[in-house]
Amino acid sequence: MAENKFTRGQLPIAAEDPRPAVLDGYFAPLDTLKGFGTKLIAPLKGLIGPENGTPARVVDLLFHLPTSTIDRRLRTTIADAPEGAIVTLIGRIEAHRHAPPGRSRMPHRVVVGDESGELLLVYFGQETGWIERSMPVGSERLISGVIESFDGVKQIVHPAFVVDPQKPGGFSAIEPVYPLKAGVTSRFLHRVVRQAFSVVKELPEWLSPENVAGFPPFLGALRNVHQPSTPDEGAASSAAGRRLAVDSFFASQLALALLRRHTRQRHGRAMSGDGQLVEPLIAALPYTLTSAQVRSLAAVHGAMAAPQAMLHLLQGDVGSGKTVVAMLAMARAIEAGHQAALMAPTDILARQHHATLTPLLRGVGIEPVLLTGRERAVAKAKVLAGLADGRIRLVIGTHALFQEDVRFADLGLAVIDEQHRFGVNQRLALTTKGEAVDLLLTTATPIPRTLVLAYYGDMDVSKLDEKPPGRQKIATRAMPLTRLDEVIDGLRRALDKGARAYWVCPTIADEGEEESGVEQRAASLEAHFPGLVSLLHSRLPQARREKALSDFSTGASRVLVATTVIEVGVDVPDATIMIIEQADKFGLSQLHQLRGRVGRGTQASSCVLLYDPDLSETAKERLQVIRDSEDGFYIAEADLRLRGPGEVLGARQSGLPSLPLATWEAHVDLLPTARSEARALIAADPLLTSPRGQAARLALHLFGQQRALRYLLAG
Repeated sequence: MAENKFTRGQLPIAAEDPRPAVLDGYFAPLDTLKGFGTKLIAPLKGLIGPENGTPARVVDLLFHLPTSTIDRRLRTTIADAPEGAIVTLIGRIEAHRHAPPGRSRMPHRVVVGDESGELLLVYFGQETGWIERSMPVGSERLISGVIESFDGVKQIVHPAFVVDPQKPGGFSAIEPVYPLKAGVTSRFLHRVVRQAFSVVKELPEWLSPENVAGFPPFLGALRNVHQPSTPDEGAASSAAGRRLAVDSFFASQLALALLRRHTRQRHGRAMSGDGQLVEPLIAALPYTLTSAQVRSLAAVHGAMAAPQAMLHLLQGDVGSGKTVVAMLAMARAIEAGHQAALMAPTDILARQHHATLTPLLRGVGIEPVLLTGRERAVAKAKVLAGLADGRIRLVIGTHALFQEDVRFADLGLAVIDEQHRFGVNQRLALTTKGEAVDLLLTTATPIPRTLVLAYYGDMDVSKLDEKPPGRQKIATRAMPLTRLDEVIDGLRRALDKGARAYWVCPTIADEGEEESGVEQRAASLEAHFPGLVSLLHSRLPQARREKALSDFSTGASRVLVATTVIEVGVDVPDATIMIIEQADKFGLSQLHQLRGRVGRGTQASSCVLLYDPDLSETAKERLQVIRDSEDGFYIAEADLRLRGPGEVLGARQSGLPSLPLATWEAHVDLLPTARSEARALIAADPLLTSPRGQAARLALHLFGQQRALRYLLAG
């Protein structure tokens, strides 16, 4: 047995690792900043406060980066000020022109002059006394705003800045532009940021000397981005912007590297079977395993046989055979004398897996049971008792599997299907149902290689990049919604020949003139094809959902109008047509998943993408990608490029590590650097006790990665 150097609660950086005092300023509540009352700070908390509900802190404010800048450096005379441009000039207040009595809607005008001429500052609805007090006649003022012309006279309507040039206060020649919300003004945010920098300290360097060359230190980079001296200094592509991105990637990769080291050293149970279940199951399959399935199965079985607990991601395209690999992995665990569990994200998918796997597993003496939230009390009690005493060796279910009353006699392997649909804490909950449970995660949403490195670097990864023999190519066309009548006519001809078709809509009910809800579309298609249309969406009672699927599977209905509830787990080989309405509203990976519901039998299949004629360029590119390719990995890479990682993987839902200071488009090239930095540091200093290791601990605190460590064990 390999030595177990770390137990679950003894990671080198534990979730409870005390925060060093040097970070106190960063983690101080916003309320503690001087000069700002609670009422002023309250709206800001809603803008930058952590999503977990904890109070907003200074670090949250400093990590709320500007998205662009306004260049107010242009100094000019009034005569030379170009119309339509943001200008900055110094002029003398010469007169105030009040609105005539009884004409309160007329603006207050301030006459400003210099040696070259005059212009007007125009204020609507502003308190006249305040204007006169802040701009007394004869005073000099630095003025910045957009020059306009009205009746041949230059003017600036509500200038952005009018300040004493000797006391410019909050004026910035390069003004950062932040994302804002109601109750938070740009001027106020600038003031709070300036105050925030007064309470934080420079931190020791956590990057290696060779990689920090050319970069400012961390705090200097933050200052440069928030308070740039040139428009380029605060850009994402600047040295400061790239430094912060490296730091963000580094903290994430360091957490993954620590976890990987811990996972490889923590105690597991070697599960080596004798083939008495696996070999007959393979022989009973109606097809030969693909070479990708053979490779992946060997990798999974090898990891299960190792003395360390397995953490393995199996990713594969639609129809690549992930479920069979998972079944053979569970059979190996049962051969070794343990129990196995398969958890699916939906009741439909769990029942589909149960129906698919039961005939195969019964042939080798395994009777899978089903456990979802819908089982009656008597049936559920029987299942719970069978799991607790070990009579039940394999269970297939939903979230119900990790409920407190579910206990296993000896859970050896947990398989989590469509893993990105579960929060990381939910995945972790299932592994706590046994001792050193091996974990196999599967996904039919191919994950781009870059994201595998960024978010799954703590686990082994297998990829199924071949389709089993017999899977049909799918002819894909894109058509504007203006040709809807043609699509319906084509569908009628296909139905007359016995075809079955899916029709997918983005919403359940109409949300406006531009969208068709699934209920309205089902009603309109029923008028065209009486008695042939079924409706399926998540708000229907379970009995109606099951009947809709059953009718479609048996051919009692031949058009299934549905939302994306059919995206995974629906397998009707006789269905050959997929029509996706408002296809421009779906991501590429989702379109690919939906298209994968057809082409599962022996007949030629087709997919029609109906789109809004007024498409954006990005939407046009998405539809072109899906038309041109059925390669899910290629499509996933395109989806990453077009939409970013959060949209592709559902980052907020799945609990992926946050990268607050990095943008995928500008900084993805820095990921390998951060990854090698983290791995080299852990290899040289696994307990992070060296000066640089101690600095790296600060990075983990600062970027919230300590909390992530307790969840990353779930994938």
